Amino acid sequence: MHIVVNEELKAYIDPLTPDEYESLERSLLSEGCRDALVLWGDTLVDGHNRYGICRKHDIPFQTVQNERFRSIDDVHLWMIEQHLGRRSVSDFQRGVLALRKREILAERRAQLAESDVPFDTTDAQPAAPKPPKPAPVDSRKDIAREARISSNQVGMIEKIRKEAAPEVVAAVKSGALSISAAAAVASLPEDEQRAAATAGDDELKQAAKRVRESKRKPREKPTDEVKALREQVADLEAENRNLRREIDALRVRLGESVPEDADEALAE
Repeated sequence: MHIVVNEELKAYIDPLTPDEYESLERSLLSEGCRDALVLWGDTLVDGHNRYGICRKHDIPFQTVQNERFRSIDDVHLWMIEQHLGRRSVSDFQRGVLALRKREILAERRAQLAESDVPFDTTDAQPAAPKPPKPAPVDSRKDIAREARISSNQVGMIEKIRKEAAPEVVAAVKSGALSISAAAAVASLPEDEQRAAATAGDDELKQAAKRVRESKRKPREKPTDEVKALREQVADLEAENRNLRREIDALRVRLGESVPEDADEALAE
């Protein structure tokens, strides 16, 4: 059987960790390859790790054709859907996959809009109906729901994809750096990101901490003018209290009763 391994497709989904690969290898050696490898023509779409292990140990395997694929985008979308549903995929990976899906669907909608020809002028007949447009998955809320993460995390993952150095991306993929910490480090110039990554995971975390602390707004200290105004208000309030006491004393001397709400009456 001739099977073609497309390196781009193989790398489209993050590879297994060494521990995950070893676990899969043990499972295949003890139980065989129970799930069929998915092909698009001769091209392997799903099962790259299983295919490699089976060839290494001469383990028999089955294949199945997916007849619904019409383009490489169809293949990518199918791969994304498969991995979004797997519990072993990290929050960061699910966020990246959901964002990739949005980009593919957005490009597909744009292409459909550009090729929108409502009428066939050659024979004055209505044009053949076009395939339905894919439903938009544009908002962060939609992406977060599909990736099972928060909208805030989606925003941070977007920032990491756009601004983080490869070393920082590798750290968050491996789990050495959290999504929030990686997004903070991504705010730094690329050379500073690389330097922190070269120094190790602890330095990356410290760099994230420094970025967060620098963004916290310090409490504004009152200016000299504000201090002077506050002192003036305090002096006026003290003078007002003295005047009230003098008025109360004069009323007592005149034989008048001092109202309980004298302060409020004076204020009026």
